[in-house]
Amino acid sequence: MKKKVLMAMSGGIDSSVAAIELRRQGYELEGVTFTQLTLDSPAVAEARKMAEDMGFEHHTLDMRREFHDSVICNFIDEYLHGRTPNPCVQCNSSIKWGMLQQFADEMGCFYIATGHYARIESTPEGRYFIRKGADEHKDQSYFLWRLTQENLSRTMFPLGGYAKSEVRQIALDNGYEQLSKKGESQEICFIPDNDYRNFLRANVPDYDKKYKKGDFIDINGKVLGKHQGFPNYTIGQRKGLGIALGEPMYVVRIDAEKNQVVLGRKEDLLTKTCYARDLNMMKFADFTDGETVMAKVRYKSRPGLAHIYHEDNVGTQRAESDDPKGQNNSQLIRIVFEEPIESITPGQSVVFYCGDNYEDVLGGAILL
Repeated sequence: MKKKVLMAMSGGIDSSVAAIELRRQGYELEGVTFTQLTLDSPAVAEARKMAEDMGFEHHTLDMRREFHDSVICNFIDEYLHGRTPNPCVQCNSSIKWGMLQQFADEMGCFYIATGHYARIESTPEGRYFIRKGADEHKDQSYFLWRLTQENLSRTMFPLGGYAKSEVRQIALDNGYEQLSKKGESQEICFIPDNDYRNFLRANVPDYDKKYKKGDFIDINGKVLGKHQGFPNYTIGQRKGLGIALGEPMYVVRIDAEKNQVVLGRKEDLLTKTCYARDLNMMKFADFTDGETVMAKVRYKSRPGLAHIYHEDNVGTQRAESDDPKGQNNSQLIRIVFEEPIESITPGQSVVFYCGDNYEDVLGGAILL
């Protein structure tokens, strides 16, 4: 008999169709929805109804405290230090797999399944890794680079080989017409209006008093005007600066210690070299210095060909001005792009792809 699967259900079309597919393949399912913001979320009722329709048990996990302590607090802390976090990456590693794997053990389920658009493969040596989803427009491999070998060995992505249009058709073919027309979920689940600045003001005591106005400066240090507090800006931002300079200007750097926001022209956003920390290797246990990869620095950005290095092997080659302040070089990764890439943003993830057509996740890290 095939092993039981803990099906993570959001109430949306992707996880619902993933459950349909696993049931079709003969797996025994236990459904689970975790609540991260409120206990009476409509998603819980929708997921429970779907599980009932398909004839398996549904459970609810109250993860509000864990979600707040791990994801929301990290999100706030990163912005207050002049960085731009990716909460989905943090949530996947600490909540979705961290907590769900424990619950799977309690329910007697070996596998965990989700509705992510990604695929899991393994090397001849037995290492598990993520391969991009077949639908390049929906591929979610970028968000999953922090998963461990144990996580991957127990995970199933039933939708990895499907396009979104096929997923909608499966829902329709199984009698779920309304579900087949359901829209996409918002980018950050805990920010309904998609305005992180309002979120910071609402959740950081005395936010406007603590994070006061400071100087906009150009790349040469010339003061251009006043900004409204550095956490209100992100690298690459052009709109909403509140300053007129006669030409389009962009945020190219944020100095939290000096309370300065550096503005420059679009070409000033381009760079060929950057650094990263907290490396998690996936397809292989390590990489070779100078290895060629396709590196992606934001979910919606175009990846670029790059070469990666262990910083302890190349530290003597670095210019002193490039040294990330306060970092231990031996723990750093250096990424050198073949062509300049735009808007390298501290706090975001850089994911390295290798293999045929650069579809396999070699590993990932946090940009400095």
